[in-house]
Amino acid sequence: MPKIDSPARAIARNVLVVAGVVLVLYVIYLLRTPISWLIISAFLAVALAGPVNFFQRYMKRGLAIALVYLGLLAIPIGLGAVLVPPIVNQVSDVATNAPSYVNDIEDYVNKNKTLNDLNDKYDITQKLSDEANKLPSKAGDAAGVLRDIGFGLVSSVFAGLTILILSIFMVASGPRWIENFIRMQRPEHAERIERTLRKIANAVGNYVGGALLQATIAGLASFIMLTILGVPFAGPLAVVIFVFDLIPVVGATIAALLVAIVTAFVNFPIALIIWVIFAVIYQQIENYLIQPQIQKRATKIEAFIVLVAVLFGSTLFGILGAILAIPAAASIQIAVHEYREYRRELEAAETEAGGPTPAPEVT
Repeated sequence: MPKIDSPARAIARNVLVVAGVVLVLYVIYLLRTPISWLIISAFLAVALAGPVNFFQRYMKRGLAIALVYLGLLAIPIGLGAVLVPPIVNQVSDVATNAPSYVNDIEDYVNKNKTLNDLNDKYDITQKLSDEANKLPSKAGDAAGVLRDIGFGLVSSVFAGLTILILSIFMVASGPRWIENFIRMQRPEHAERIERTLRKIANAVGNYVGGALLQATIAGLASFIMLTILGVPFAGPLAVVIFVFDLIPVVGATIAALLVAIVTAFVNFPIALIIWVIFAVIYQQIENYLIQPQIQKRATKIEAFIVLVAVLFGSTLFGILGAILAIPAAASIQIAVHEYREYRRELEAAETEAGGPTPAPEVT
């Protein structure tokens, strides 16, 4: 006769379960930073596994890993070499020519009756002129600002190096870990698990390729528009847009604001107005047409799911959630599909056997 738990024992067990769950969640909260580093490292390792496997055909795996990661490190160095000199020169020119820019604004305001009335009431142009005359003398303070920013980046650099090292270990040892994991499974499950993991890895790699294609389209479209507007350093600014566009949801907006500041000093207000209109329209096209269609073909998931995944991921986990939302959705879809195939095969086997058979344990 089965033993019936007393109410006190059942309550105590439930309390212990709740306390255990709370404790686990609290530990996860305390470890949220290294856990996020591990997640980013795993994503980076899966994304770079494709190039590593490609170069491994022609060289040893260790050399292939070194070559791929050196190329990865060369990207920010190259971007810095391309972007920093024009930005420094442009900032210096803006500080030096600020009074003339203010004169242009004054001329435009004086020709516009509405703006002229506002200026007479609030004396806006005079205040701008006073601040512009002070700007060249304050240009040297930029070095102090950059120094403060540099100190703030030290922790980010440490986090980046940690993520990079973890990713290298995962790429180097990942195939062996997966092989050992599959070997531990039952024979009837090993092949399906291996196929599922391979599909997930392909989906992540395709997502990265799709994101690069999307950012390239954004950079080229912006370069064409900036060239038409006659904005200086159109090439470096297009590179800025390319880099920021890799960040879902907010990246394109940040890049558009940075470029808008530059266009304000080129042909105010015509260039600024045209650029803002272009940026707003293009971002809508990218968010609701380009990105969903590219990722639909890259990860084999519906455009609607792509959009919903990005919205949910960014809302729950910020930028990291937005970046990982699409590959996570693709991985879940692949796992669900493989499980449904497994259940279908199991039901077919039961039908052929003439009756239900005990279902093997799914590991």
